[in-house]
Order: sequence, then structure tokens, then C-alpha cells
Amino acid sequence: MTPLVPDDFAVPPDLRAARFRLEPLGPQHNTADLAAWTSSIDHIRHTPGFEGRSWPPDGGYTPERNLADLVQHAEEFEQRVAFAYTVLAPDGDHVIGCLYLDPGPTPGSVHVRSWVRADVADLDRVLRAAVREWLDDAWPFEEIVYAG
Repeated sequence: MTPLVPDDFAVPPDLRAARFRLEPLGPQHNTADLAAWTSSIDHIRHTPGFEGRSWPPDGGYTPERNLADLVQHAEEFEQRVAFAYTVLAPDGDHVIGCLYLDPGPTPGSVHVRSWVRADVADLDRVLRAAVREWLDDAWPFEEIVYAG
């Protein structure tokens, strides 16, 4: 796969905001990530970018299946072909959502999707605004296609 960003671009390791922080999604988040999304399947399915997709599945995943997904996300991040960040509470490791940066429809573009747990649904708008600003300021994309 073609890298999403140039080789000389320093990928931002995080984003910190008043109500959340981002860090690269990886295997270390397995238990908290699985609990976060399985508690909010219906909410996520109604979030822009997730309607009509096969994820999240009705029955959830086993911890092993979720771990395999997180390993894949971490490998894609390392290879610079896609970037997945976990959305954490600002003061701990409590997973409250995820952000996905995937190749967009044209070279130089990025397709963005994010979700938050149903119990913090009001954070969705805050997250989207902060991520849009972060992508404009800190990333080299020519076009940002944020679902919704």
C-alpha cells in the first residue's frame, strides 16, 4: 500500500484537548476498546461514516478477535498507510472513542471517521471540531473528507 503521508512527515503522536486526548490505537487498548465500542453499538451505527458498514457487529467480538484488529491498526500506523487513534479521557486510560484516518478518494486526501461512546455522545461534535483543526494545522493533507 502507498503511504498516506510523505516519508519525511513526522506523524503527530497525540492530540490533547480539555475533554479528551488521542494516542495511537494499539494492542494495549484491547480490553478498554472492546468495552467502549460494545457498549455503544447502536450509537456507533448511527454515527456518520459507520452507517451500513459491517462494523460494529451485533454480537461484538471476542477479546482475541478485537486484539487482532488492534494489531492490524498498529501495523498500518507503523507502515504509515492509515492512522487509528484511540480517544481517551483526558486524565486516564478510559477509552471513549476512536478516530480513523484512511486514504481518501484522491492522492493527497484523507477519509476521516470517528465515534464516541453513547454515554459521552455530546463529545462527538467537540471531537470532530478539534480533529478538523488538528488535521488542518498539523497534517499535510490537501483534502480532508470527514464523514458526515
